[in-house]
Amino acid sequence: MFSRRRNALTEQDRNDWSAYARLVRPLPGRAAPALPDTAPPPEPPSNRPAPPPAPGRNGALPAHLPPPPLSIGAPPGGLDSATWTRFRSGKLAPARTLDLHGRTAQRAFHAVHAFLHAAQTDGVRCVEVITGRGAGETGGVLRRELPLWLNQPSLRPIVLAATHPHAGNPGAVRLLLRRTK
Repeated sequence: MFSRRRNALTEQDRNDWSAYARLVRPLPGRAAPALPDTAPPPEPPSNRPAPPPAPGRNGALPAHLPPPPLSIGAPPGGLDSATWTRFRSGKLAPARTLDLHGRTAQRAFHAVHAFLHAAQTDGVRCVEVITGRGAGETGGVLRRELPLWLNQPSLRPIVLAATHPHAGNPGAVRLLLRRTK
């Protein structure tokens, strides 16, 4: 059997309930019930570190800023010229390839997202995404959309650089992924 206790609320329970009840709006046409006057509980001390300093004269930026926009064929900062040359010329072979032929834009986006996250999780450094050349001067939908997808906040921190491995084939993009820490 359970015993019923009356007035078993502590002063802290009453203060917590009052603080919560102050946040609730009454239904339209109803008045808010009267609440007992209680002082809000003191905030616990924060153990958070101080915010990072603003950029100094040397131009150093805080680490929490997003990486600059990715441009296919442009050398990224922080990559040595020998690695960039090997990567850009196609001599750095991709460990995995994703072919997007025959997919809708939505399915292709989800495939690219899953492919890049899985590759980074597995420690893969270089991958290739094949969009196809497409029809017309600007190419197909997937070829036009891939740079936009790579610059989204969910994928941009993963990709360090992007280039076309062969000058005659703009339908393939080789991606250099960031190393995980």
